[in-house]
Amino acid sequence: MSSLQLFNSLTRKKESFAPLNPAHVRLYACGPTVYNYAHIGNARMAVVFDLLTRVLKSLYPKVTYVSNITDVDDKIIASHKATGEPIDVITRKYEKIYNDDMAALGCAAPDIQPRATEHIGEMIAMIEALIERGHAYAADGHVLFNVPSFPAYGGLSGRSRDEQVAGARVEVASYKKDSADFVLWKPSETNEPGWDSPWGRGRPGWHIECSAMSAKHLGLPFDIHGGGADLKFPHHENEIAQSCCASGHEDDLSAFAKVWVHNGFVTVEGEKMSKSLGNFLLAHDLIKDVPGPVLRLALLSAHYRQPLDWSEQVVHQAQKLYDKILRAWDVLKDVAVCEESIPQKDPVLALYDDLNTPKAIGVLNSLLNSIFVTEPQYDLPSLKYILLNTLEILGVELVSPEAVSAESNSEIDALLEERSAAKAAKDFTRADEIRDELVAQGIEIIDTPEGAKWRKISYSHST
Repeated sequence: MSSLQLFNSLTRKKESFAPLNPAHVRLYACGPTVYNYAHIGNARMAVVFDLLTRVLKSLYPKVTYVSNITDVDDKIIASHKATGEPIDVITRKYEKIYNDDMAALGCAAPDIQPRATEHIGEMIAMIEALIERGHAYAADGHVLFNVPSFPAYGGLSGRSRDEQVAGARVEVASYKKDSADFVLWKPSETNEPGWDSPWGRGRPGWHIECSAMSAKHLGLPFDIHGGGADLKFPHHENEIAQSCCASGHEDDLSAFAKVWVHNGFVTVEGEKMSKSLGNFLLAHDLIKDVPGPVLRLALLSAHYRQPLDWSEQVVHQAQKLYDKILRAWDVLKDVAVCEESIPQKDPVLALYDDLNTPKAIGVLNSLLNSIFVTEPQYDLPSLKYILLNTLEILGVELVSPEAVSAESNSEIDALLEERSAAKAAKDFTRADEIRDELVAQGIEIIDTPEGAKWRKISYSHST
């Protein structure tokens, strides 16, 4: 059996992954706060942990992947006040959009996707345990975690005391015993969502949500926890503090989760993604113009722990690779499958080395090249097996093009010209209408540096 190497953010080194129970691997990744569309950085996190889950499922008989939905939050309340829409309408709307968009990127649904609002009782119980053990206190309708009560705080991020306070952008409130203390529970206004608690009507702080939901659905300790690098401090640091202290394991940071995995940031053309710079890319918009498998390959093009600089060139390279995959599939579609791996031609082996997707993609390219030669070095049935297995674990779906007549379809070409004109005039509503109209006809639009192209499509899963 192949072994998996993972970089553990907690120990700051790459380690051989040793599950707590080889018969059942358990992992948790922090999911979205559902008040708006997910940006490409959120999508990268979802794709990375979907890939990790697929790799684990290729090695172990049972894997449970939990990723939550935060459906109570100040940003959600602000959206409610700004739009007048009921909170549950907002959260269910964007929860569905998020799940649909991630599915378009090839992400399987988490095995469990708990909502924060359905776990208030578990959060209250954990807060009560923290108070009882002397790690939290009630003050002015709030309950706060007392950071000095946990000397190991900062062990994940390695931040000093001063960095902790500055990095958390903490509110220095009169009811705090220490400026670094963070909120576990806070009072709700009459026009805000709230639940009865021993400390009055209120709602949970953000950090307590994941501690309570992961403990309920996975038990403690579990194998892997993670998310984007931006969550390492303070969110994940606070989760460790809450969970270890509530369970009475103050001296063991791994008593919550044994391995921590964090993916790197996404920049756009070398700059930090920002609405003010006009480079804030939403996954929901990107999948309108670029096939989901191509976007997924682009998101996997850099090693997950490294920054990913998003650009048209990255997407173009991913499109070229995907087109190459489709050409290879056309060669292999009628070939019988021989379930025997050829180690030096198996991209999956690179994934077992800390999800090394750049190396896996390089090996995949070599594999594809070997399919196109006149006299392949390896037999096609084995190559087909490796290709299908690689695509399955990478989560890249085959979208097989149907034969297209050499004669130009004037109606489609006219619509493409109209769409290009609409985009140039920034009439994106009309451009989207044309795209949807063509998709309904089974026509896929591919935007290339040379202009928009189209092809008839049908969907075929690599199974």
